Order: sequence, then structure tokens, then C-alpha cells
Amino acid sequence: MTDITSLLGEEAESLLGHVCRGFPREQLHLPGPDFVERVLIDGDRPPGVLRNLQALFDHGRLAGTGYLSLLPVDQGIEHSAGASFAPNPIYFDPARIVELAIEGGCNGVASTLGVLGAVARRYAHRIPMMLKLNHNETLSYPTQYDQTLFAEVEQAFDMGCVAVGATIYFGSPESRRQIMEISAAFQRAHELGMVTVLWAYLRNPAFKQEGTDYHVAADLTGQANHLAATLKADIVKQKLPETNGGYRAVGFGHTHDRVYDTLATDHPIELARYQVASCYMGRAGLINSGGGAKGASDLGEAVRTAVINKRAGGMGLISGRKAFQKPMAEGVALLNAIQDVYLAKDVTIA
Repeated sequence: MTDITSLLGEEAESLLGHVCRGFPREQLHLPGPDFVERVLIDGDRPPGVLRNLQALFDHGRLAGTGYLSLLPVDQGIEHSAGASFAPNPIYFDPARIVELAIEGGCNGVASTLGVLGAVARRYAHRIPMMLKLNHNETLSYPTQYDQTLFAEVEQAFDMGCVAVGATIYFGSPESRRQIMEISAAFQRAHELGMVTVLWAYLRNPAFKQEGTDYHVAADLTGQANHLAATLKADIVKQKLPETNGGYRAVGFGHTHDRVYDTLATDHPIELARYQVASCYMGRAGLINSGGGAKGASDLGEAVRTAVINKRAGGMGLISGRKAFQKPMAEGVALLNAIQDVYLAKDVTIA
């Protein structure tokens, strides 16, 4: 098992010993082996959705825990194939992407229409697959920031996917159109029995103020999570919060003093707890993203993110570049280290 305490370094005591007070753990719907029956059974999700969500929970090294470790690889569109795969060219081949998820003990793999479609017959029965429906295509010049549909829900169903994913850039001028597109797509996915996962990201130049990036503020990302749950996302993907006070700094929207002085202090677990609470108190599972690859610090950063997510009441981690931009053995080791956090009995809910 991974030496979690050593990897956390000087933050170990603060991260492993903190007790949340803004939202006590007793108020949350926490992940667990019985999450589907305990939390979702009273809702309106069709039986096929519950079956496929349980299939995700029952796969990989975290099977039976109620936690998720997912491998997402759509960066070939989002960042260009060269920028994404040149550090480790084997991943130009879609089969190697899925093999990394399998060897890494992941619950599932999320990728593009082309990647999954190229290998679906060989792998759909071996690991749960999630088709990412839309992408920010960056070959167009000048650069635009918009999410474009690349696939239809029926294509995901036909290739055997258990889930669909999508991104909305909340706060952007295009967000209203994206909301309508993805609302319709998620409704259709649920009709076909597939799980829905929303990348609830923020995008607006005004969210950067005086050197601080409020795209990762707890109050703004929390509201994006709340909108995602309102769109009936079963799982919400969000960046780990790094600050708070986005509404106040930008000077727009509606907020409340208690968001800053009571419900979400500046402790990283408290900030992430606000994200969980915004996901209908955990009724929609929060998975945090692992962030970009940086090199030697990747393992420690991934474990730190997993500890914060788990102790805040989140449902897991979705980590891509930190894993696939390394030799496969190192990528597998990193994914296993993330999973070790969720398997560790002494890493408890704060």
C-alpha cells in the first residue's frame, strides 16, 4: 500500500486530522457499497441507470467500496494529439488507452467517439466505458472556447457504453446553449439506461481578478456543481477548489456571508466539502480531476487530491494526463496510489 502520510509531507497532520464544521459529515449522503440502494433508490432514475452505475462501482480495485477511479483521455481533441501523446507515443493507439485503465485497476475509462469506437468490440465487456459527447476543439484559429457535440447518445449505447459524459462551460456566453444541448442528451441517456457525468467547468475571462484565478473558487465551482445536479448529472466532475470569494471578487451574482465565514473556511477540505454539499449534499457524486502532468511531483499531488476528495465526502478521482503521459508501469503505479487512498481505512470522512 502507498505510504500516504509520507507523500503528504508537512500537510499530513492538517489533511488527515481535520474535522469539518461548516457541513458536518452527518448531513451528507456519503459514498459506500450501498450507495445505489441507500441514496438513489427513491429517485426517478430508470432501473438501467442504477444497474450501470452499480457496474461502475463493482469494477476494478475499488469494487465494492462505492468509490470511483476513472481514466479520462479526451485530450487528443482538447489539447491536440501531439501535445497529449508525444510524451508517450504509445497512446496514439486507442487500445493502449483502454489497456492502461484495465491494468491500472480503474472502475472505467472515458474517451472520445473515435477512441472507444475503434476498440469497443474488444473491450466493452472487459471494462465499463464512458463516451464523452462534446469537446472544445482547438484546431480552429483564432482559438475559440466552446463545447461542440461530436457524438449522439445512441452511438454510446450502440457501442456498449454504460455512461456518457459532457462538459458545460458555466459562466461563458455559450453556456445557455450548452445547458440545453446537454439537458436533452442526459434525458436521452437516462432513457437508454446510461449513467450521466458532467464536467461542470467554469470559463470566463472575468473570473480572473488581480492575479487570482476564481475558476477554482469554492463558491463559483459549487454553484456549477449545483447546476450540474439540477441537470440530473449522476456524477459531477469538478476541479479541486483552491480559493473562495469568486462572487465577491468579480462583483456579480448572488451569495451570502455564511458561504465564506461559516460554511467554507480556507481549509482545503472545507472548500471541497462545499463542493460536495452543492451536489445535493452528495446525492450526485463528486469526482475531482487530477490536473495536468508536471513530472516528479505528480504522485504526491494525486494522492493529496484524493485525500482531500475522500475526506470531504467525494466519490473519487478522475485522472488522465498524470497517468498516460508516463510509461505504462508508472501510470499504473500512480493510478494504484490514488486507489490506495480510497482503500485506506484510516483515511476517514472529515
